[in-house]
Amino acid sequence: MSADEGSATLEFLTAGLLLLIPTVYLVIALAQLQAGAYATEGAARQAARVYVRADTVDDAAAAADRAVRVGLADYGVDADTADVAVTCAPDPDDCLARGGSVTVRVAVTVALPLLPTAVDAAAPTGVPMDASATQPVSRFRGAQG
Repeated sequence: MSADEGSATLEFLTAGLLLLIPTVYLVIALAQLQAGAYATEGAARQAARVYVRADTVDDAAAAADRAVRVGLADYGVDADTADVAVTCAPDPDDCLARGGSVTVRVAVTVALPLLPTAVDAAAPTGVPMDASATQPVSRFRGAQG
């Protein structure tokens, strides 16, 4: 019979590390992806809201850009990589027409944590996410009270 003294501790540490490290990485990665999902959804919603409240289309575009940048920065997502698209209905040329609607779509790629940039050549190191939000333009817009 051989002595088993100390082997349980070694087995526990080995198995614990083999299971703990991937579990911790999975939790961190899921938290990063959830933050990206919240960031894109919140940025799109807020950009659509400020767009329909602006006085001119130029002011609306600037306000929407600021809203997207702030919304993404709140969750640590790089706003410079965001793709923002604004569409208007029923007239695409008049986004602030009474009774119309404005849709803002925000798309970003959320980087997976702790991956070196050299891996990007072989496999993508991020997950693409997008969200859109639609807000109606007030039918009373521009009315004098």
